[in-house]
Amino acid sequence: MKIIKYDDRYRDDLFYMYLSAKDALGGVPKLRDDLFDINANYISVGDMFWLAIDDNDRVIGCVGVRSEDNFMWLRRLFIKPTLKRQGIGSALLAVAEDFARAKGVQEIRVHLGDKERYYESWNFYPKHGYEMYLPRYMKKKI
Repeated sequence: MKIIKYDDRYRDDLFYMYLSAKDALGGVPKLRDDLFDINANYISVGDMFWLAIDDNDRVIGCVGVRSEDNFMWLRRLFIKPTLKRQGIGSALLAVAEDFARAKGVQEIRVHLGDKERYYESWNFYPKHGYEMYLPRYMKKKI
């Protein structure tokens, strides 16, 4: 596996992976508006979006960060459902945190969604030092 900066040639594969990940959570999967133009919504404004790519050149995970005031939001951390618990999410999270540190950001925040559907997130982030600060929101000082 390798982690790369977002590249448009992976756009359709990213959509497939993201929708598969959302489908595995139940409910009707749909793409979020920011994913339709990652360059405009992340990269061109100084933020970032990464893809985890497997040995077959397929997207198996993603994460983005968006700046706001003196912190960053962690966005769209998703892993291909059949590959969870193999360190991909942790590797993507580490890249995002390193990027934030390099930008001088001292805090990262994340919105978790409801605990019933997104229970994996509710378990994942505390293992990486994130703490609840509002219902459905966690943050970490970096």
